[in-house]
Amino acid sequence: MSTDAIVLLKDDHKTVEQLFKKYEQAGEKAFVAKRKLVDSIVKELTTHAYIEETIFYPEARRAVPETEDHVLESVEEHHVVMWMLSELTKLEPQAENFDAKVTVLIENVRHHVEEEEQEWFPEVRKAMGRKQLQELGARMAQAKADAPSDPLALQSA
Repeated sequence: MSTDAIVLLKDDHKTVEQLFKKYEQAGEKAFVAKRKLVDSIVKELTTHAYIEETIFYPEARRAVPETEDHVLESVEEHHVVMWMLSELTKLEPQAENFDAKVTVLIENVRHHVEEEEQEWFPEVRKAMGRKQLQELGARMAQAKADAPSDPLALQSA
């Protein structure tokens, strides 16, 4: 039995939120820890955005055409996040704007997650049903291996 697509995406959201909390709890001078956390955040968010953009969004858009505006907005939010991630990969944790950039990234992602989970996922779940969401979840889980490592390689970037 495969995980349904929405459960898979919510699990990704939880993983990223845990990384955000660890970052927020890291000490001001914990540069090595912050670099590792940001590298993990980049990997997780790039993979997550990839499966959303290539599989979930197109399918959700077909199943619930009235959510088209939400899909388009989500892709634009991904665009902003992918550029921030690409900048963070090149920025040293000691840079004066590193923490500020991570903070803005976290705020953007938390807003995006809240909109998806509160407003959009319930509509998609109702329209698609369990079997279709499980099939979609299986495709998405497999596609994670195909995700690029460079955030700028995503469609939205």
